[in-house]
Amino acid sequence: MSKWVSGSSTNVSTIANYEDFEPGSFEFEGVRRGVYKSGEGPGIIVIHEIPGLYDKVLDFARKLNNAGYTTYLPSLIGTPGKPLTASYGLSSMAKLCVSREFNRVAHRKEAPLANWLRALARDCHARCGGPGVGAIGMCFSGGFALAMMADESVIAPVLSQPSMPFGLTKKLKADVDMNLADLPKIREHMENHDICLLALKFSHDSLVPTERFDYLKSILGDRFVGVEIDSSPGNSHAIKSTAHSVLASDFVDDEDHPTYKAYEKVIALFEKQLKKKSGSI
Repeated sequence: MSKWVSGSSTNVSTIANYEDFEPGSFEFEGVRRGVYKSGEGPGIIVIHEIPGLYDKVLDFARKLNNAGYTTYLPSLIGTPGKPLTASYGLSSMAKLCVSREFNRVAHRKEAPLANWLRALARDCHARCGGPGVGAIGMCFSGGFALAMMADESVIAPVLSQPSMPFGLTKKLKADVDMNLADLPKIREHMENHDICLLALKFSHDSLVPTERFDYLKSILGDRFVGVEIDSSPGNSHAIKSTAHSVLASDFVDDEDHPTYKAYEKVIALFEKQLKKKSGSI
């Protein structure tokens, strides 16, 4: 049983300076979380990065709203609207590391959060209509966009700097947060709906090993579209080698910048799958 509730409560409140995001909550199998909704049009689930729903993630959602989409932003960790700082990032990371809710490796098959996100996608599709919904995961949540494709409602997946599981071993570097038992269903879903998976990363981002993109390519073939932005020393756009957040904190709103071109590919995927417009990503 799932349930969407609109409006503020003691647990979900309006985000200061982002009053255009309607506060609400979504409950599935007894788990209730805050979810912020904005815009009109086909639905997209935006799953935030560390440390939580901070200003740059909300700004990205606004770009999607302006492009003609409804965004649903679940609040999974952190305090919505709280500014990004080093200490805030570290505290959110610490909570993430000890939480079994996000840890697929501890559960062997998949993290419990995946089922909740798929239920949210189904509810989003029912409310927004159209052929299906999009899902974009960032950082620790990157792999969830792929895991969500085990549900038929998700037809436009984006993995932005998928960082989990941590690449502590050779095997983990070539891993991603999904239940491998769902892979045949996901492949069939992608073939039936002509879906591509778009994945983004900076070339020197140590949190997103090259092996992870290689692995995705090996299991999805031509359905995988990887975008790797040059962040090597001396690169032509002076991107730091420590750059990580492609669409939020390291995004540059300049049409000639590689992060902006990556954003355009995200929009192209959503236009093709959710609005059924011709074109390529």
